Amino acid sequence: MAASTRRRRRSRTALAVVALLAAATACTGGAPGPGSEGASPLSAPTSAPTSSLPSASTAAAAQTPLSTSPSDSPSRSASPVPPPRAHPFDVDTVLGGIRALAGIGPRDAASPASDRAAAYVAGQLRAAGYRVTLQPVAVPAGVSWGVRVPAGTTVDVVADPPGFDPTQPHVVVGAHLDTVPQSPGAEDNASGLMVMAEVARMTLQQPGALPVRFVAFGAEEARGGNGTLYAFGSRHFVAGLGASERRAVRGMVALDRVGVRAAAVPVCHVGGADTSLADAIRRAAVPVAATRACVNRASDHVWFERVGIPAVRLGSVPYAAYHSATDVPTVVDRRQLARSGAVLWAWIRSLR
Repeated sequence: MAASTRRRRRSRTALAVVALLAAATACTGGAPGPGSEGASPLSAPTSAPTSSLPSASTAAAAQTPLSTSPSDSPSRSASPVPPPRAHPFDVDTVLGGIRALAGIGPRDAASPASDRAAAYVAGQLRAAGYRVTLQPVAVPAGVSWGVRVPAGTTVDVVADPPGFDPTQPHVVVGAHLDTVPQSPGAEDNASGLMVMAEVARMTLQQPGALPVRFVAFGAEEARGGNGTLYAFGSRHFVAGLGASERRAVRGMVALDRVGVRAAAVPVCHVGGADTSLADAIRRAAVPVAATRACVNRASDHVWFERVGIPAVRLGSVPYAAYHSATDVPTVVDRRQLARSGAVLWAWIRSLR
């Protein structure tokens, strides 16, 4: 009797376990398999069933090594993150900036118009993501292209990328803010400023091997009757660099009159100076635009060269409206603006 009782009890226990298993399956909804027509990612449970009794399929999966499933392999499921890429150079944006600056009118360095131009350029660079500082620069009275101009104060607009350290290797790209007193300066030098701002935007979106410091220099135009006393902003900037900061500058490029139609982009070095930087820029530009070598000592690159920093000027194509009231936006050529931007961008991408 005792043995018979024990057998009946074991039988009832087995039936109860079967019933519990069936109930657990019913409660979880019996999720369809991969081949079922009712399968839907939205209907799949987001967490494990609350029942402590594993289903047969769960038990089988627990006995299977995880490495045998390709979908579970980290090397298969993790996709490499592509490097950031800049939005392409936008000539229409550059032209819009040229119109805005020329619309301010003549921008002598000591005038309120020059301050408005500095504020406009600073806003463009801040909007691109740079940390912008304004460095005051004193300018003397004098004669600018036949017109007497007063003494006053202008600024250098200095744009540094996030985390920038001026004692670590980097390059400087600059363009001057001011014009002669009678010119709205679309080509000289709104063209250089706006190409610089557009390439600055691209550089922050797609950083290269070396950081780039962008500077809009005040008071480049001469304030001496014989073409002397010029480039006050760049002279002030260079004088303010400590010894370690000067050593950190691997090269400097000044964008000055880069929009007049031409067959090639001038890449100019100071006469008698080392041409290695100009040569490197022209090599980098080969796939994107024609360039030509030239000698020039009449822009902001000169003060960098004088302290031993390799420096080059992009631009300086002769044109009839030079330093006149007719230097208006129709003077610039969109293809030349694009070429100039392409040359600068190619050089920045080539830096190592």
